[in-house]
Formats: sequence, C-alpha cells, structure tokens
Amino acid sequence: MATFKEQSAEILDRYLDEVTNQPVSLDDVADWALGNGLFTPRPQDIRKICRDAIAEGARSQKRFDGKRWYRAKHAVKTSIGGIQLNLWADIDKNASHSFMSKSISQRRRSIADDCYSLKMDSDHYSEANPQLDPIQPVLDFTDDVAEREAAEMSPNSSEPRAA
Repeated sequence: MATFKEQSAEILDRYLDEVTNQPVSLDDVADWALGNGLFTPRPQDIRKICRDAIAEGARSQKRFDGKRWYRAKHAVKTSIGGIQLNLWADIDKNASHSFMSKSISQRRRSIADDCYSLKMDSDHYSEANPQLDPIQPVLDFTDDVAEREAAEMSPNSSEPRAA
C-alpha cells in the first residue's frame, strides 16, 4: 500500500495525465482533487500541529546584533533512547558550542543534500533533452553569500531579507 505522501504525489500525476500537461498551480490541483473525492485528509494530531507551528516560528525568528541579522533558534536532530527528536535552543541563551556545531553541521548537510538532488535533476533533464543546452547549476555559493552579506550590511538594510 502506498504511503500518504506517495498517494498525495499520485494526485498530481493523475491531474497532469487527465487535465493538462502544462505547469500547474497546486491550488488548481487541490480544487480538482477535492472536487473529485481523490483526497481525504488524515486525522490531525493537535500536538503535531502545535509543534510544527512552533518550529516554523522558531526557524523564522531573527535578531540583529548591531552588525548582522542572524537566526535566533536552532535545532539538532538526535536520538535518545531509540527515539528521534529535534532539540531546540536559543543561540544567545542556551546553545552550547557543541550544540551549535552539530546544528550548523546538520544544516550544511541538508544544503549539500539539496544541491546533490538539484544536480541529479538537472543532469537527468539535460541527458533526456540532448538537443537543448545542458542546464548546469552553479553549486558554489561563495559569491551569493558575499552579495547577501554586503546587502545586509548596507546602511539602508533595516530588516533581514527572506531566507
């Protein structure tokens, strides 16, 4: 039996097969799926909804130290007694050096995983369409980071830009 995530992805496949082969808004797909009885939401755990909302808020909280905007709350994925947990800390209040080192390492790993996936996608598309110029994503972000840092250090920058 397919997982909920797989079933949800299949709705988009069906929409693309049955309705259009053009890029589409997921709002349109959702309306179609609901109208055709293809989606039944699973029961929601109020604790999970609360936890996810707190995590989203925590990830978006920024502070300014007089020189730069920085993320205030950080998480570390860990396993305690065989149970996987996300532990959260405030960078200025209770995040140890070890905690921050793990958090930064895990975030970097996540970025690397996204870059790997991006490269696999672009390689596949380019190989499947050899008549077109290959898409070659630039995976060195040194210049991007320097540009962001310069923009945030400018005198006109009063708030953090969306990450």
